[in-house]
Amino acid sequence: MSTTPRVIACVDQSLFAESVTDHAAWVAKRLDAPLELLHVIDRHPETATSSDRSGTIGPNAQELLLSQLSSEDEMRARSARERGRLFLDALRERALAAGVSVVDVRQRLGHLDETLHDLQAGARLFVLGRRGDQAAASGLGGQVEAVVRALERPILTVTDRFQAPRRVLMAFDGSRITRQGVEMLAQSPLLQGLGIELVMAGAARASGLLDAAAARLQAAGMEASGRVVPGEAAQVIPQALKETGADWLIMGAYTHSPWRSLLRGSHTRDLLQACRVPALLLR
Repeated sequence: MSTTPRVIACVDQSLFAESVTDHAAWVAKRLDAPLELLHVIDRHPETATSSDRSGTIGPNAQELLLSQLSSEDEMRARSARERGRLFLDALRERALAAGVSVVDVRQRLGHLDETLHDLQAGARLFVLGRRGDQAAASGLGGQVEAVVRALERPILTVTDRFQAPRRVLMAFDGSRITRQGVEMLAQSPLLQGLGIELVMAGAARASGLLDAAAARLQAAGMEASGRVVPGEAAQVIPQALKETGADWLIMGAYTHSPWRSLLRGSHTRDLLQACRVPALLLR
């Protein structure tokens, strides 16, 4: 497997798998980076067999029961690994057909956030679906926030349909993370040639930072502009996406502690739920 920093696409057996692969393939080509397709098999307690064994407990039966349960667990794990291998092989062929030169696959048993945390030293960017195979028909997948909080790399969260971006919108608030994000974009080939608009929600007191950010992107050869829009980000940014027809959103993510988000709500969660375009989250 290549040691070059890579794009890691987190895929599960959901409707998002092909979209995640297509977005990750586009990103890998733009960055000239190898692509890794990662499938994490999460062993949930609810996957245990539902067979009724209430009558099997008796004298000398415990050892037999434990042996039987262990055998069934092994069979389920083997079956899941085989399904995952076939699933990854099909997605690898899809990415190769899209023009990615190096596509590796990896399958792990464990928890997604812990696995990605372990792999992030070799990652340039992560790609994952906004919802996964356990998600409801609306809202965010249950693992998205935990995964994003566990990482220190950019994460592209995607919707269920791929479209190569032509114009992007950045929710710029003047914070350190969004200023660093501007510098990262200026130095990266990822969005070169695309139009980018920086939108700051609220008062114009930090407009100097906004102007400086737009100028930095322009100096890097990008078609960039910035504007301040009065109001709250949760209303301003979705409306700006509609007005500009932007294909992607870029924003800082989960900059406050989980406890503060629990008590006061999360701006990141609100924006991701309100915006129906892929979002590049900066950490």
